[in-house]
Amino acid sequence: MTVHFGSPGREKRKPAFSIRQLVLLFGLVAIVLCAVGLTLKLIVRAAEERPATAVTVAAVLCLVTAGLRSARRRRAAGRLAAGLSELTHHAAATSAAEQTPALAPEGEEGPGTFEADDLAAMDPADFEQAVAALCERDGCRDVQVVGGAGDLGADVIATTPDGRRVVMQCKRYGPMNKVGSQEVQRFGGTCFAVHEASVAAVVTTGEFTQPAAEYAEQCGIRCFDHQSLVAWTDGSGPAPWEAEPPSTSAVPGTGQGADEDITGN
Repeated sequence: MTVHFGSPGREKRKPAFSIRQLVLLFGLVAIVLCAVGLTLKLIVRAAEERPATAVTVAAVLCLVTAGLRSARRRRAAGRLAAGLSELTHHAAATSAAEQTPALAPEGEEGPGTFEADDLAAMDPADFEQAVAALCERDGCRDVQVVGGAGDLGADVIATTPDGRRVVMQCKRYGPMNKVGSQEVQRFGGTCFAVHEASVAAVVTTGEFTQPAAEYAEQCGIRCFDHQSLVAWTDGSGPAPWEAEPPSTSAVPGTGQGADEDITGN
């Protein structure tokens, strides 16, 4: 094993005792003590000869000392007040931000803010989403878009503000197309028995044939045509679950009368 040794250096020399420095130190101490004693003597003499002046000087000294202390306290209190004000402002801003509802980004529309005229231009999938957005706008919860293959006639399912289960079928038709009785019959066969609807409605941008409207009335299905949909959208009319319920004189799914009117696909 190799051990490395440091190169020898110069040994540090301890400072030699200096009588001269000691004498100078004692001299300075003696001068300071003499100065302090002379000052005290002059103060005492002045106080004996002119007590009023001594009292005034003492009072001024006390006031100055108290002022310095008060200034320090005011600065500390000011810093504390500023910190509390900033903390309060931050808490208020945070609370306001939590309570303020989130807004849609500029140029984008939130749920249910589209125009009624936009509905007819949507494709069927977008129309279902628009109907779901209207449900959310009017206070429904648990809103689901379930349209598609195997939906068994239901496109939008939601729970109304008063706790009822609403099941809707959405038909985005043009002005020349009408919802026929066969379509309403298919929906009537599943909306209550399969989907357990408390409120069943067919919502369309078009119209209903007379047999379809009659069957819906017999089964208790609410028909929302273009006019009713526009009123629901702009807020001038009721939502499907708020509309006057139709007569329920027949058992759902047993209506008769397929029609030969123009129907959509």
